[in-house]
Amino acid sequence: MLKYIDIFAGCGGLSLGFYNANWKALFAIEKSPFAFSTLKHNLIDNKKHFEWVEWLEVKENDIEYVLKNHTQKLELLQGKIDLVVGGPPCQGFSSAGKREKSDERNNLVYSYIDFIKLVQPKALFFENVKGFSLPFKDEEEIENTAYSEIVLEKLKSLGYKAKPKLIDFGEFGVPQRRKRFIIVGFKDKDPQIFFDLLESKKDEFLKSKKLTSDSKIEDAISDLLYSNGQVQSPDTPSYFAGVYSKPKSNLQKYLRSQNGDSGKVVDSHRFTNHRKENVEIFERLLKEAKRNVKINGKEREKYNLKKRGITVMDRKSKSPTLTTHPDDYIHYCEPRILTVREYARLQTFPDWFEFKEKYTTGGKLRRFEVPRYTQVGNAIPPLFAELVAIVLKEILE
Repeated sequence: MLKYIDIFAGCGGLSLGFYNANWKALFAIEKSPFAFSTLKHNLIDNKKHFEWVEWLEVKENDIEYVLKNHTQKLELLQGKIDLVVGGPPCQGFSSAGKREKSDERNNLVYSYIDFIKLVQPKALFFENVKGFSLPFKDEEEIENTAYSEIVLEKLKSLGYKAKPKLIDFGEFGVPQRRKRFIIVGFKDKDPQIFFDLLESKKDEFLKSKKLTSDSKIEDAISDLLYSNGQVQSPDTPSYFAGVYSKPKSNLQKYLRSQNGDSGKVVDSHRFTNHRKENVEIFERLLKEAKRNVKINGKEREKYNLKKRGITVMDRKSKSPTLTTHPDDYIHYCEPRILTVREYARLQTFPDWFEFKEKYTTGGKLRRFEVPRYTQVGNAIPPLFAELVAIVLKEILE
């Protein structure tokens, strides 16, 4: 069985895809205790997907700590690891955020390179936001080398044939427009083979799951309406949680396959306790606003919006790229924001996959905490990850 290591693993979107494609994970590196708690619950404890090395504690770990304290152990893995997956945090590169060259997390790119250098896997799969491939400008407005170019050059110096490509996950059955920068590298194969197979196998892969590439928002979440009824939230009693109706699409059947009888409480489907004035604003937006178009600038004044921008979703379209801010979006037919489970559906996480720790955070804590909405917003869609795993498996075997 092929073995891989997941670094900057988050809550486990990539690893879930590789679990579904019958790979075996050696270990994962994830700094956030919140995100690691979700990964551990689902894929380490419940699914036994990780073998885990005895020299690394089964807990959240910082990659820089692992590099510094386990250098020799990592070197001993050379020749034994088929693949390393994962990309460093994207906040400093993201066009959805402030896009800061000075963000210290940007330097984790070099930790990624150091890890590859020590382990020397046969192949690598790197993912980041579109902005990773764009150069920053210095104080004199002169463009510097993009981090993507630095990574590609470093990988070449380590003996890898690597190829980048911008891919929209929405073209692979995900009900969301989500463009991401991908690098695939091999020691002894042409990486173009990966991208060719990814495209040629897409339709057959989706057909095997009774899915199509043109899935829409309502295909993902129309069975999770507030109007289905509410019960007391099992993990936060001061909130209501939602229940299932009958599945209304093949995508819902697929994501509910191990879970989800009508009337049953849905994991992480906790509704926000909106203030009355916000509900009234949302109701007006549902009646008047253009769908899937961000309301910002002067137009906010028309609706008395305090936040920088908000989007009313369109049931018949794919979702915009989900961010880690849940109040960026309004549900397509109910005056509320999306729940964590609805976020997860739009990212193609199955309903058996349970999210752990706090739902949200704010203020300065956003810099350190990775609550449920952020875990989902940062993840790679497991449906896409599974196809990636299938293609890489075929190439490496």
